[in-house]
Amino acid sequence: MELVKVGEKTYYLKNATNIGIYKIDDKNVYLIDSGNDKDAGKKILKIMEEQNWTVKGIINTHSNADHIGGNKVIQDRTNCEIFAHNIEKSFTEFPILEPSFLYGGYPFKDIRNKFLLAKESNVKEIENNLPEGLEYIILKGHFFDMIGIKTSDNVYFLADSLFSEETITKYHLFYIYDVKEYLNTLNYLESLDGSYFIPSHIEATNNILNIVKLNRNKIMEIANKIYNLCEKEMTFEEILKYIFDEYNLTMNINQYVLVGSTIKSYLSYLCDEEKLNYKFKDNKMFWEQIN
Repeated sequence: MELVKVGEKTYYLKNATNIGIYKIDDKNVYLIDSGNDKDAGKKILKIMEEQNWTVKGIINTHSNADHIGGNKVIQDRTNCEIFAHNIEKSFTEFPILEPSFLYGGYPFKDIRNKFLLAKESNVKEIENNLPEGLEYIILKGHFFDMIGIKTSDNVYFLADSLFSEETITKYHLFYIYDVKEYLNTLNYLESLDGSYFIPSHIEATNNILNIVKLNRNKIMEIANKIYNLCEKEMTFEEILKYIFDEYNLTMNINQYVLVGSTIKSYLSYLCDEEKLNYKFKDNKMFWEQIN
C-alpha cells in the first residue's frame, strides 16, 4: 500500500481496492473502506501507526467483501465505529448475505471464501453520523445502496461506480446488480465537478469523462449481445456460456456466481425495457426477444 496525499485533509492508500483517508484533526482519521481481508486491515493499521494517526471510524461505501474485509480486525484493535447505508449496513453486519444472494441459496463451502464472505462487524447507519467535512452521495447500480464520499477538499471517492479501461478490455464484464441504476449513476458522475476522483479500482484522476463513456459503451455492448442472442429462445445457462465463450473467459466458482448474477441483471433490465420476455417449456425457463 502506498500513501498518497490528494488534499489538505484527504489521502488514499493506493491498493487493489483503494482506501480513502480523511483527517478530522491532527490525530484522528476516518477510513473509506477497509480492503479485502484481515491482512489488508493489518497493513492499514501499520500505516496509521507510522503516521501517528488513530482510526476513529470506517465508512463502507458498500458491502462487497473486498471493501469490508479489514473491518473486523481494525474495529477489534481500535474500537472504531463503522458506518454504512441502508441495505449495505445489513450486508456488512451479516456478510453471509452476500454469497447467499449471489448464489441464490445457501452458499456451499467453496463459495464461502474470503472473496465473497467477509467477517462480521458492528455497523451503524451513516445517515446523520458523518463528521464535518464529509458528505455521501448515492451511487446505485453496482450494489444495492452503494455510496460515494465527497471530502472538504473536493475529492470524490467513487467506490465501484467505474471500472478501469484495463478491466473492461481484459474481462469485459464487471459486476452489476441493477443495470438501469448503474446507467443513471454514470449520467450523474458526468455532472460532478471535483478536484480528484478516486474510484476503488482505478488510480486517482481529475477527469472521469472518458472512463464513464467506456463503462457505458461496454454495458450497452453486452446488453445488445444478450438481446441479439435471444433472437431464438435461450436458457440462462446457455446465455451464460455464450458470454463466457464470446469474451474468452474461464469459468470458476467465483466467476460463475458473480458473472451469472450480472447476466441475470441484464436479463431483468431487458425484460423491464420490454425487449425480452420469458416463457416456460418442458419445465425450463427460456428468454426470447419480444416481437
